[in-house]
Amino acid sequence: MSFGAFSAARRKGFKMPYRVAAIDVHKKVLVVVAEVREGEPEWTVRRFGTGAAELRRLAEWLEQEAVAEAVMESTAQYWKPVWLALEPQMRLHLAQAQSNRAPKGRKTDARDAERLWRRFVAGELMLSFVPDAGQRAWRMITRTRLSLVRERVQVRNQIESLLEEGGIKLAAVVSDLLGMSGRRILQALARGETDPETLAGLGEATLRCGRQALADALTGRMSPVHCALLAQHLERIALLDRQIEHLSRMAAEQMQPWEDALRRLVEVPGIGADAAQDILAEVGPTAAAFPTPGQMASWTGVCPGSQQSAGRNASGRSAKGNPNLRRVLTQAAHAAVRTKGSFFEHLFRRLVVRLGYAKALWAVAHKLCRIIWKILHEGVHYIERGDTLDPRTAQRRIQHHLRMLRKLGYPLPPNPSPAAQ
Repeated sequence: MSFGAFSAARRKGFKMPYRVAAIDVHKKVLVVVAEVREGEPEWTVRRFGTGAAELRRLAEWLEQEAVAEAVMESTAQYWKPVWLALEPQMRLHLAQAQSNRAPKGRKTDARDAERLWRRFVAGELMLSFVPDAGQRAWRMITRTRLSLVRERVQVRNQIESLLEEGGIKLAAVVSDLLGMSGRRILQALARGETDPETLAGLGEATLRCGRQALADALTGRMSPVHCALLAQHLERIALLDRQIEHLSRMAAEQMQPWEDALRRLVEVPGIGADAAQDILAEVGPTAAAFPTPGQMASWTGVCPGSQQSAGRNASGRSAKGNPNLRRVLTQAAHAAVRTKGSFFEHLFRRLVVRLGYAKALWAVAHKLCRIIWKILHEGVHYIERGDTLDPRTAQRRIQHHLRMLRKLGYPLPPNPSPAAQ
């Protein structure tokens, strides 16, 4: 049963013909409540530790009690070992802790577990989507890569701050501080080179700023302390680049059986190779957990919210949803609306007059989410409906993303895709 269908069955009062357990998860202790009699519920309460031996004992006890389904709270990261221990033998559900809050002054571990059981049976809990083991591995890789990319941005900003303190205005005259020219100049500065003309000679002749402006920007007061710190920052950048490249190749190895889905995703304006990998890691290769595109958009958090009372909608603010997929869709929307002649550019221009920039961009992200669901769920290709002036431009964009996928290790054929043709 899919995530959406299961939630709908709960709301309709679905009767379970088997026993259910509720687990209140803590760092060192698990409080488990299991049903022992049908009709008017009665429970037995047991306490277990969180070590490997205690988890085996928990699994054996639940098997003896004929428990076929269990629900637990998403308490920090402590639910994950419990999930891994029980996943092979029963159906598990992860409830958001906020949906099982207790009244003040009436909170105990046993009552928390009983309340979790009652609300689960009544369909009142907010359940989280937990993918299978393979997709969870994809998520670990892509989310770790994201954290490294963010750390790289921080180190790059620290380098720029260090240069400004030393009177070096390199970031003001080159477009990419860590490009080929920028790195050669930074490495020379880290070695103690101070002559502006010598440093300017390390830049490419094609730099737009010109040799004289570059030499003027490199005239500063870099002390030995500045040089030593700059050398450390450059070492961290080199290490982060190697780690990011390694994680990208790991993701390619894990997702290689689904390279066709990645190829269809990069045909969409705004979606590149890394974004396609992130999308696949978050929703799966076929988006099978979401029966409709509306449910996927709601889970992602890119559709308008509803806060209705007395027949009036007080707020249309979107739910938080999945922050990782929201980030990817927002970045893809920014790129899609700048793709000349694309459907998304025309959609954005039509909406921005009435909604403003932020809401119009959010509407484009919502549309992207629904298109991604259709591409993955139905296995179709993206067909551009905009008035692209030159079809060869769209084909070159797609071929660029396909080259990036081949660089990561996907054995894609060299011929263009049917959608590009």
